[in-house]
Amino acid sequence: MRIGELSERTGTSRRLLRYYEQQGLIAAARSANGYREYDERFVDRVLQIRGLLDAGLPTRIIKQILPCLDKPRNIHFSDATPQMLATLERERDRMTRRVECLTRNRDAIADYLDAVRAGAGA
Repeated sequence: MRIGELSERTGTSRRLLRYYEQQGLIAAARSANGYREYDERFVDRVLQIRGLLDAGLPTRIIKQILPCLDKPRNIHFSDATPQMLATLERERDRMTRRVECLTRNRDAIADYLDAVRAGAGA
């Protein structure tokens, strides 16, 4: 698929997709006319990248953990520094707290909806 379709399917600007490519997060083949051609798998990859960026991870760390998202996994640890590992542990813990908070909020909304529906039916 060309960059416009990838942009449309992921809600990511073409400019940002080109940036991801410059950072080595995604790769495009080039057609005979020079257009970028992306494999179907990059739809999910771009969405994963956006989620990791939204979680606060910098692209240099995202590049290192992207192989963990692939099946089969192809993980390289050549430049895993203690600082990077500490950063990832902090981010993981922050995400865990956020998931727990979102779960509590979701459950509170579900309880509220159940109570409102029960009251409406009474």
